[in-house]
Amino acid sequence: MGKTYPAITGRLRTFINEQPMFFTATAPLRQDGTVNLSPKGLKGSFAVLDEKTVAYLDFAGSNAETIAHLRENGRITLMWCAFQGPPNIVRIHGRGEPVFRDDARFPDLAKHFPDMTEHGLRAIILVHAELIRDTCGYAVPLMTYEEDRDLHGRRFAREDDESLSAYFAKKDHIAVSIDGLPGLPLPLPPLESPR
Repeated sequence: MGKTYPAITGRLRTFINEQPMFFTATAPLRQDGTVNLSPKGLKGSFAVLDEKTVAYLDFAGSNAETIAHLRENGRITLMWCAFQGPPNIVRIHGRGEPVFRDDARFPDLAKHFPDMTEHGLRAIILVHAELIRDTCGYAVPLMTYEEDRDLHGRRFAREDDESLSAYFAKKDHIAVSIDGLPGLPLPLPPLESPR
């Protein structure tokens, strides 16, 4: 049923690129730490960079658990499910890191997302695959994708770098995670468009 792949190529890459959403899972090293599982969407916010590397845009949200966990230990799993068409689940287990807006790599990485809004953009999450697997997905329900919601873009279009930093500073789990780990460094450095 399940198969391990040496690289993100061919049918596997096509499947990943066609999915309108995926999930990320991270956890701190502490045994009693909080496991974080997040849905990710928004068309154009994910990119396969090469056969072993993927990246996605990290936007403003209620917390920064993924960033905190990656800063501490780098462990991450990404998962895509086929909600339409033939059943399939793909997981990439690997090591990730947040590439912040003031990182010298940020402008070049941002070029992989040419059609994406920059409203609320905090970082780019870079993931190096260590294990790539698929499984049957027979129990995943069939669901129809209609369209992306526009609420996030509309909400954060009202913010500039200064007001976005102020917004984050008021949130409980942005600069520091639920488990007390360093999260998003504040204030945010200015975002200079790489385009």
